[in-house]
Amino acid sequence: MSNVYIGLLHYPIYNKRMDVITSSITNLDLHDIARSSATYGVQRYFVIHPVEAQQALAKRILGYWTDGYGAEYNPDRYRAFQVLRLVDSLEAAFAEVEAECGQRPLLITTDARTYPNSIAYQVLRSKIQTGDQPVLILFGTGWGMVKEVMQQADYILEPIYGPGEYNHLSVRSAVAIILDRLLGEAWFSEK
Repeated sequence: MSNVYIGLLHYPIYNKRMDVITSSITNLDLHDIARSSATYGVQRYFVIHPVEAQQALAKRILGYWTDGYGAEYNPDRYRAFQVLRLVDSLEAAFAEVEAECGQRPLLITTDARTYPNSIAYQVLRSKIQTGDQPVLILFGTGWGMVKEVMQQADYILEPIYGPGEYNHLSVRSAVAIILDRLLGEAWFSEK
């Protein structure tokens, strides 16, 4: 297992008009990001949502796959959901990582834009492999995290670029690509 933690932030984020909103938890984000997290050895996948009704929905889904028939029917899904934790705030996720590791995690945010403190994948991959400080990588829903959250970051991971101008991946796809670049096989290096 790595010293990497990830979080999916549902509040505070922007909508396409740049209003601050709370987005809804989706079934696909729970399943797919948990599966990617388990595949790449992420310590914990935090689903960060302040609304109790949304947390209750997520708990029902998780319960089916961890305590209900789904756990028996699909043990792989049960295993993937073992890394998922519901919390009501970024501060709660941050505190849990700090309590578990005994030190403050390096906070990395993600965005489709570049910033003065953007960090390259190779540089962050090296920090993860050689450092002992835990890393919390935060992903936004909606149209991205509010600027106040982005300003808290130690680094902002460089965007994922395709060959064209279109750049609006689903968060599930972005998480999978980023985890592979940071924690996956180093297929890009000479052997």
